[in-house]
Amino acid sequence: MELILDTADLDEIKKLGAMLSVDGVTTNPTIIAQSGKTFDEVRDSLFALLEPEQKVFFQVISTDYEGIMEEARYIASLRESNIFAKIPATHDGLRAVKDCVAEGIHVLCTAISSASQGFMAAKNGADYLAIYINRMSNQGDGVEETVLLQTMLDAAGLPTKVMGASLKNAWQINQLIAHGIDAVTLPVPLVYSMIDQPGTIAARDVFNDNWEHAFGRRTLC
Repeated sequence: MELILDTADLDEIKKLGAMLSVDGVTTNPTIIAQSGKTFDEVRDSLFALLEPEQKVFFQVISTDYEGIMEEARYIASLRESNIFAKIPATHDGLRAVKDCVAEGIHVLCTAISSASQGFMAAKNGADYLAIYINRMSNQGDGVEETVLLQTMLDAAGLPTKVMGASLKNAWQINQLIAHGIDAVTLPVPLVYSMIDQPGTIAARDVFNDNWEHAFGRRTLC
């Protein structure tokens, strides 16, 4: 399971990167627009911060085939490896995915909203599929649809990785992990909701209180 951070907040990427095994960072136009920085500033900061083996995902803005291809080529040129163009699964987007793969451009097909749609993008050779689980859950079971997509890819022998996106709670993430989904991309607050458990702090404090009562200090040595 790959853990991807869905953010352009450099401070949080540094903090969580020191704490956890982070495999990369996804961004989208909204994340960058709300960061208070230009695309170039976000790009340069991410490249300076992340290790070469950590993956970076930038999304195209254009909606027509020619524009998508131009922007995907630009994204691919930004880094020697582990750089991915995010392309929405529209008609022009799927066409671009197919042609990007033919050119050797690594692609995450995004805004996947059904197993069948994701399968078609995988057939076109996308490296990753970002499936919008919580948005699908408003109309059905997004986790179930994601598991179905993974089953379809396995049955067809397609190597495309499924990335759970638009996640809202730890239960959804746990279900994806249990079913062998390849990756999740998580906003910072959701990451903290998984690791910040009041019971852990309470137990630690009891242990330390007992130690201090016996030995007069709150350190081991």
